[in-house]
Amino acid sequence: MKRKHVGLVMMAILLGLVFMFSGCATTGDLEKLQAQVNAVSQKADQALQEAQAARAAAQSARMDSARDAERISQAATKADNAAVRAEAAAKMAEDNAKKTEAIFQKSMKK
Repeated sequence: MKRKHVGLVMMAILLGLVFMFSGCATTGDLEKLQAQVNAVSQKADQALQEAQAARAAAQSARMDSARDAERISQAATKADNAAVRAEAAAKMAEDNAKKTEAIFQKSMKK
């Protein structure tokens, strides 16, 4: 952004020098040049404000994404833990089913 601002200011200065060396400047010419310099300055200020707003938005997005990444990591950990518990419960249920089946078969033989 600063580079663009410097370029615009240099262009305004160059324009002013052209007027100076082309002959006497009238008050109207000076006022016109001052208006152009003011317009360039306003554009540069607006560009700077937009850049600052974009920087703030990017910072906010970066913070949001870091927060989201942490939540995702925590959710993945919880999911892994739940999967381990589910596997253990399934194994226990299978073992209990086998024991129950064995007891049933034993009672049927009598």
